[in-house]
Amino acid sequence: MPLVVPGINSTMGDKSEWVNKLMGKKLGDSSNETSFAKKDLPESHRVLKPGDMKTMDHNPDRLNIHVNEEGAVHDVTYG
Repeated sequence: MPLVVPGINSTMGDKSEWVNKLMGKKLGDSSNETSFAKKDLPESHRVLKPGDMKTMDHNPDRLNIHVNEEGAVHDVTYG
């Protein structure tokens, strides 16, 4: 049985959907085996690189895409 935590669910869908689409890929102009097209991301998103400053406002519908130094996605969160 999955863990259900009130107030954590997003109206944008399940995090695992985006994890499956983005994990390990770089963001670019087109989608293929190693990249994902930026134009296919939800309107409310931000890409966070190591050391980037970010606002601390909580927006449950915003997709946060965490990339490593090489630009590959290593985590996806909402908030």
